[in-house]
Amino acid sequence: MKRIKVIGLLFATLILLIFMCNSIITNAAEGKTFDDPQDIVENRVGLVLGTSKKLIGGLPNPYYSYRIKATIELYKADKIKFVLVSGDNGTRYYNEPNTFKKDLIAGGIPADKIFLDFAGFRTLDSMVRAKEVFGLNSVTVISQEFHNQRAIYLAEKKGLKAIGYNAKTVSGNQGLKVQLREYLARVKVFIDLLFNTQPKFFGKSIEIK
Repeated sequence: MKRIKVIGLLFATLILLIFMCNSIITNAAEGKTFDDPQDIVENRVGLVLGTSKKLIGGLPNPYYSYRIKATIELYKADKIKFVLVSGDNGTRYYNEPNTFKKDLIAGGIPADKIFLDFAGFRTLDSMVRAKEVFGLNSVTVISQEFHNQRAIYLAEKKGLKAIGYNAKTVSGNQGLKVQLREYLARVKVFIDLLFNTQPKFFGKSIEIK
């Protein structure tokens, strides 16, 4: 019986921790994410956070296509002048930034307005590198709202002023799975901040101009 009580207490503590981390990040981003490009202030650079174009089974990834669409909307509304694509380029066969760039060009954004961050392995890496490598003081993050909220919180903890433009979210089972993972990702935010986790790579400074 005592063992069951201990397990129950640990489980309740974990649930409370998840709730607190989620609440802190959501509240910190209140009023800083936008669904309509006309409501958002202009920023010189929009930072789109990478994801794979295809799902594991080979089907199109809606998170990817919605982020492409949102980035093009924001650029054509003259709310950003440049796009920084931050994503995973972990192997020669997997290159999120280049894939994004091709589809953004196809959508009407000039190639010389697009810059690539090949070491955006995690949201933490993307936000820190935006400031330390690409020299940004402020940025508009482009992703789904839940992701934007976490990115904004990380950015501001690292000295980067950020707002978010929300790409369309995904419903159904796929959306539910991602949302559940997001709760754990938000706990990881505080672990990373506690231990001052750094990006995997920094590298030479790159000026966006």
